[in-house]
Amino acid sequence: MFDLKKVAKGAAITAAGLSIMASAAFAEKVLRIQSVLPTTADEVVMLNAFGDDVAALTNGSLKIEVLPAGAVVGSRDIMDAVDAGLVEGGFAWTHYWGGKHPAANLFGAPIAGAGVGLDNIAFLSWFQYGGGKELYDRLWDEMGVNVKGFMLQPVGPEALGWFPEPIESMDDFRKLRFRAPPGMVGAAYTDIGVAAVAMGGGDILPALEKGTIDAAEWCCPKPDSVFGFQKVLKHYYLQGLHQVVVNADMYVNGDFYNGLSDLEKKALEVAANASLSKSMSYRIYENGKALKDLTENHGVILEDTPSDYFSEYMGAAKKLLQAASDENEFFAEVWQSQKDFADIAVPFWAGAQASNAGLGKAHADTLK
Repeated sequence: MFDLKKVAKGAAITAAGLSIMASAAFAEKVLRIQSVLPTTADEVVMLNAFGDDVAALTNGSLKIEVLPAGAVVGSRDIMDAVDAGLVEGGFAWTHYWGGKHPAANLFGAPIAGAGVGLDNIAFLSWFQYGGGKELYDRLWDEMGVNVKGFMLQPVGPEALGWFPEPIESMDDFRKLRFRAPPGMVGAAYTDIGVAAVAMGGGDILPALEKGTIDAAEWCCPKPDSVFGFQKVLKHYYLQGLHQVVVNADMYVNGDFYNGLSDLEKKALEVAANASLSKSMSYRIYENGKALKDLTENHGVILEDTPSDYFSEYMGAAKKLLQAASDENEFFAEVWQSQKDFADIAVPFWAGAQASNAGLGKAHADTLK
């Protein structure tokens, strides 16, 4: 005869075991991402939206927790911390790691549109369909870090910057001490005779107030206005070549990433692709609102960039790109891929954008 008590007890034990196994299988994983920015930055707002998408796509099995700058390590140490597993993820602009490998510049901020006319949308076309993603996935091994990268937030084009008086030519520009980004972008300014000074975003306004620098660039109307440059400088130039494309990315420790389920990996991929589009849409509107406020309420005057800036800066950028290509095989491979793509895509895209720009300018001129 069956002992019903034993059967029931055995069934309960089996059910409990299955429950524990199921709980383990669907245990919540937390991907902590330390940013190089404070939690109030627009980039972090969009990063949190990316995290919401990942949580929804995985039914909560993978959640993203964004940590502010300095939470675990200093901003310059984020890549090493992710590589070592001190934090599961990091968030920064990939050209920050150009010291680890020069090709990081071609993904994070390809100077002057990689010297071949790539704007932020054309760059995404190269990245998603022109072989860029496959090269990007190789970057981390070339860099020697245990990392899986995800491109999330394209920015651009960035404004040339803020000036105390109008500049009519590069001769006027060369009279000023100018805050510029570090690395290849700043080196091009130095090569054309501009006294380029690198410093963090939070240091720019105090430097302008003290007269340590005369003019500056950071990004675009919204983040520029948050830093308050309009309090000191009133002449604003939107058209620049130095960072036509800038990309903020997420880096995930390779061991953590390999421990994710296939569904969780796919969720990161799908949410990252969505973020590429959403972040561009978000920035167009936010920068538009900020520019309207700057010109209507803060006395900011929009100026046209002198024509000789474009030829001089592009010439310096191409020399730097060629020198880096001559020195590093992987850099050369990435740059050649961008050039091959541009030869096909840019003639169409530049022509189409010229008519779009004319259409937009016609409307903007009516608002003046």
